Amino acid sequence: MLYFDSKKLTVTLLFSYFVFFTQAQVCTTLGQNPQTAFPVCGTSVFKQGVVPICGNRNVPSSCVSIAAPITDKNPFWYSITCFEDGTLGFIIQPDKNSEDYDWQLFDVTGRNPAEVYTNSSLFVACNWSGESGTTGASLAGSSLTVCAGYGQPLFSAMPDLKKGHKYLLLVSHFSDSQSGYSLSFQDGTAVITDPLTPAVQKADATCENQLTIVLNKKMKCSSLAANGSDFSILPNNSAVISASSINCNNSFEMDTVLLVLRDPLQPGNYKLRVNNGTDGNTLLDNCDRLVPVGSNIDFTVLPRNPIPFDSIVPFKCSPAQLRVVLKNNILCSSIATDGSDFIIDGPTNIRVLKATGICTAGNTFSIDLNLSQPIVTGGDYSLRLVRGGDNNTLLDVCGLGIPAGSTIPFKVSNTVSAQFDYQLLKGCITDTLVASHINRNNVNSWIWVFDGIKQNGNGDVVKIYNTTGKKNVQLIVSNGLCQDSTQTEITITPKLIALFEATPVVCPEDSAFFENLSTGNAIRWEWNFDNGKTYNQSNPPAQYYPPKGNNANYNPSLTIWDAKGCSSNASRIISVIANCNIDLPSAFTPNGDGLNDFFYPLNAYKTKNLVLKVFNRFGQVIFESHDWQQKWDGKVGGKEQSTSSFTWTLSYQIEGIDKQYFRKGVVSLIR
Repeated sequence: MLYFDSKKLTVTLLFSYFVFFTQAQVCTTLGQNPQTAFPVCGTSVFKQGVVPICGNRNVPSSCVSIAAPITDKNPFWYSITCFEDGTLGFIIQPDKNSEDYDWQLFDVTGRNPAEVYTNSSLFVACNWSGESGTTGASLAGSSLTVCAGYGQPLFSAMPDLKKGHKYLLLVSHFSDSQSGYSLSFQDGTAVITDPLTPAVQKADATCENQLTIVLNKKMKCSSLAANGSDFSILPNNSAVISASSINCNNSFEMDTVLLVLRDPLQPGNYKLRVNNGTDGNTLLDNCDRLVPVGSNIDFTVLPRNPIPFDSIVPFKCSPAQLRVVLKNNILCSSIATDGSDFIIDGPTNIRVLKATGICTAGNTFSIDLNLSQPIVTGGDYSLRLVRGGDNNTLLDVCGLGIPAGSTIPFKVSNTVSAQFDYQLLKGCITDTLVASHINRNNVNSWIWVFDGIKQNGNGDVVKIYNTTGKKNVQLIVSNGLCQDSTQTEITITPKLIALFEATPVVCPEDSAFFENLSTGNAIRWEWNFDNGKTYNQSNPPAQYYPPKGNNANYNPSLTIWDAKGCSSNASRIISVIANCNIDLPSAFTPNGDGLNDFFYPLNAYKTKNLVLKVFNRFGQVIFESHDWQQKWDGKVGGKEQSTSSFTWTLSYQIEGIDKQYFRKGVVSLIR
């Protein structure tokens, strides 16, 4: 494994390394991907004469390096099953001692083998030493994890394996010479050799001229004679002419075998006998143990009957697709893809436009039928099988056809609709929604949903709205089988509400100002300013209120009307002050008689940024206010002060005048 040392490697080499590792190549040779790993027998030595160049996919590991990520460079993978707990020992011996081989072990029990590229929790042990030569796991190792770098030991400690667990061993060839290696297992105490004696477990007469053989364990694909000479039929009514396994297309091992016979077998009882094939052996397990010559198993050939045209998967409502389910497999190639194998009889004219089998290895138990339109009219229907455009009906795996004219009855419920009519009755204070659903096709359940709140009821509903805005109305209906939902949005417009703001306090010679804040669609306004004047437009002019020699309150009002004749009224209090000249008393008597009980600035109606401070004879602030109506009651910390004089300061601004005023003086507190 290449080790990045800043003292030894140049920037150029580091860049070249990254370029190399970004060019991963797809591995196509069996054994070079985790899904096609070599099955391991603990007594076997695996010899790889040539290591094809491919891989470079990142592999999660306990060795983390941004500069040199761990990859499956030029890999081979090995599948290990543990049959008894213990340790795993093995040796990887390069054909050339100058070659650098690395390895990593994963626990993939119950996992998809492809997870070795993404799931760091599968890690068990590794050795990514940068040294060349023999590597592995043995008693000489001291750590389960050996990371990249020169000078790192070539042997790791032997990892513990658990009974029943499955492991994947990655052997990665860092060198690009394609020179091979041998892999052998030794010194470990775990049992990784399957103790089960290989045998044929079951034979089924798939068709009159086919047998499916089930093995009791995985066995080598290479041990199967393709001409079927590993097997014979007793009594010798038919010769086996070929043997194959679909598993062998992408794997080294198989657990099922398909035999093809020269002649069909008649119904009856037979024996399948195991022979030495023309390849010189019977079937071999992964440890090259033979299925015993002469062993046999009984099987029965039953009379063949056509597969029944069985059933349709239940559906709820208005189906646009039907799924036909059969009791046994049929050939996908016998399905006319244009749907011409099928005719639908019933109350409405529905055609099958497309038929698709859900196929595995060319066979299927079920067929999806796409219809010309959803079936919305309830009633009794039937699906009828005919000879399609391919001139056959559906054929089973033995080529026996389901009889034309076979039917499957099915029932369709009437489709329901949740469409509803409504009126929005607008009132002066509230709006009322009156909605009605037209009941068709035996609807017996209505759920009205108003802005997410459900309300069970019947087909008619009344909803009163006293707030404005957009409102969502939904109706869900059902007849017990079919359900439908529809919704609409209505807008509740703002109601007519009279509202205005007015200057709350008016000083002599000042005017009061008014702002119309009314909502709704007013078309008429009537202002009464309580000063002898009125106005009939939306936004009135300022009003003058003559002083009366003392403080006085006025009560202006606004009445508005809309086109429906709805009206609304609002009023405010305006205080007209006799004197707005700011002054402070020279004395006050806080005795609770209601006369001159507090000290504060008088008539400071038009001030802002006001600060009043009162000081004792030591210059300490004993009272501070920023609101002219916040008054000093002659107490400090809740304790009444005795008769004395106190200094005060006052700073403020007058509204509309950009000037800061400052005053000071003395006030006498009299008890």
